[in-house]
Amino acid sequence: MAFDQYHEPANELPEKTRTFARMIVSLGEEAEAINWYEQRIAVEKNKQAKAIMQNAQHEEFKHFGMDLEFLLRQKPVWRKTLQAILFKEGDIVELGEEGEEASE
Repeated sequence: MAFDQYHEPANELPEKTRTFARMIVSLGEEAEAINWYEQRIAVEKNKQAKAIMQNAQHEEFKHFGMDLEFLLRQKPVWRKTLQAILFKEGDIVELGEEGEEASE
């Protein structure tokens, strides 16, 4: 069975790379689910249905965070870059530039 996350022959990729690819795909799927819930929540008029969707979206966001943390543990340079950007006040683009320079 072929999977879209591979751009090289899967049998030639080390297990660590295949796991990394799975987690990247999972991160994207969680982001997509968060987006779908955001849209559903925006138009839902029933309060109980909306609350259930908000709860589900929060779960997807938690999964997104766990996927991201796993990936950052595999790529310390990514963590260093993001530490300069996330949870900081200021211009996001400037923080990104500084983070990129700090991780080089």
